[in-house]
Order: sequence, then C-alpha cells, then structure tokens
Amino acid sequence: MFASARQASGFSRRDFLQASLATAVLGAMGHRASAANPPQRPGTPFCKLSLAAYSFNRVLPKAWTAEERDAAKFTLEGFIDFCAAQNLDACELTAYYFPKEITTDYLLSLKERAFRLGLDISGTAIGNNFCVADPAERAKQLEMTRNWIDYSAILGAPAIRIFAGTVPKGDTEDAARERCVSAINESLQYAATKGVCLALENHGGITAAPEQMLKIIEAVEPSPWFGVNFDGGNFRTADPYADLAKIAPYAINAQVKVEIAPNNQKEEADLARVVQILKDAGYRGYIALEYEAAEDPFTAVPKYLEELRPLVRG
Repeated sequence: MFASARQASGFSRRDFLQASLATAVLGAMGHRASAANPPQRPGTPFCKLSLAAYSFNRVLPKAWTAEERDAAKFTLEGFIDFCAAQNLDACELTAYYFPKEITTDYLLSLKERAFRLGLDISGTAIGNNFCVADPAERAKQLEMTRNWIDYSAILGAPAIRIFAGTVPKGDTEDAARERCVSAINESLQYAATKGVCLALENHGGITAAPEQMLKIIEAVEPSPWFGVNFDGGNFRTADPYADLAKIAPYAINAQVKVEIAPNNQKEEADLARVVQILKDAGYRGYIALEYEAAEDPFTAVPKYLEELRPLVRG
C-alpha cells in the first residue's frame, strides 16, 4: 500500500515544504489565495464531457479479487472502452470499483488504456467521512485519502471528489464540521505535494444546503488545491437550481444527474439549466454525467450523453 510507511498523524517535513512551495508558486502565478474566494478563470466558459463510473454502479464489481473480476460482466476496462465508444473527452474512475489490492501496475494499465483511446481521466471519487469522532477511524479515513491522492497522481487524474460526512449520533454539527475542516486541511497539505486537487461535493450530511457548504469552504485554510465538486442532483432543498448557483463559482469539478429533487421530490432535471449555471459562473473544466436513474444505464446513458453533448461543448 502506498501510504503504509506514513503515519496516520501526518507526513514528512519535506512534503510540507513541497506543499508550501507549490502554494507560493501558484499564488505568484495569479491563482486564488484563499479557499473562500472562487477561482479566477480568464477567458470564456469552456467545458469537456466526461462520464462517472458510478453510472454503472449496479453492474461494476466492488473491491474485487481476480476471481470476482473474471466472473464480472463489466469492469473498469470495459467502462473506459464504453467512454471511448461514446466519443467522450474523459472518464471519471470511482474508487469503489478498483481491486481490493491496488497496484501501480494496475493503475498504469488503466492510464495507458485511457490515453490510447484518446480519453483524459477527469478525476477519481472516494467515499470518505471526515466527520468521524473516533481517532482510529479518523486515521483510517485520512490514510485512505492519502492513498487515493497517490493513486490519482499515478493515473494522471487532476482531482478527487471527496465528501464531508455526517454528524455522528449524539454529536453537534459544529463539532463535526470542525473535524471535517481539520481533515481537509491535513489532506490538502499532502495533496499539494502530488499535484492533486480535492473537490468537496454537496452530498447531504453537513453539506446538504449551500449555507453548510460555504461554512466549510470559508473555514478551510487557503489552498489552490481545494474547491467544490458541483453535483447537479444532490440538493434536496426548496430551490435546488438557485442553491446550485451559490456553489458553482467554487467548482473545480462537476457532475450532473438526470434527476433533481426539490423538497426531496424527484423529477426530471433541466440539464440545460444546470449546465448554464456552471457556465454563468465562468466554469472551465470537466462535466461528468453521473447516471443514477432506474433505466438500464447501457440504454439510458448514451441518450443522455447525446443531450448533454451540445450543452457542454456548445
């Protein structure tokens, strides 16, 4: 395991100095100096179309062994091939569908496959919980995040989608948020040494509303390696579109869903409106379809990609 030699409490002085130098250089180049300030992007909005592996959650094997992979009908290799067949710009590789034991050779094989097929790897995605109170569990969450920073760097993935987490039973949101911010700060210091961004998603828990998201964003220490993973379907508020507009300026990665849930009531998403929210915020980067609806993804995903293609690239 890449992080096995590192202690859960942190990383080396050399890593810290590299992180500090990276931050200073990027600041001198005109990148944002504060986590609470949206990134400054010259030029007009420019977006590229990607697809999240989570779109095939029902068929991709999770934390698999070699035997389980051989028996699977669909794998990450097949997913990359599918993305190429759809003429996408990129693919997003979700951590859940990697083998139980991840090796450098396996990561490089995926990187080579994507490159040979003309695809970027737009990012990776992990299912962390930074709100946990138990010190041992916190250490596990931080180690897993560091491991995926390493994996992402090998893959050439520029960003990792991270979660904040949920308030433990009997705890307060303020206390959970403080732990979450601390974990993000610690992870960012290591991410800076590897050139990987951490993108915080609006994913329920202590990020269920934009006001909660902004409290976290404002509390994170200044870092050019931090931003928001804009998820177009996750706000279940009275006006999700208006709330998405509040976090869009901070987006460094974006996912769109085909359903949205105002007042927790699912309905078909206005994809044109969601994409326009990002463009109105000056977004430049990947927009990944993350399909979660009921129809078979092999049938539904190509149709939604065709709908998204002119919206994203136009």
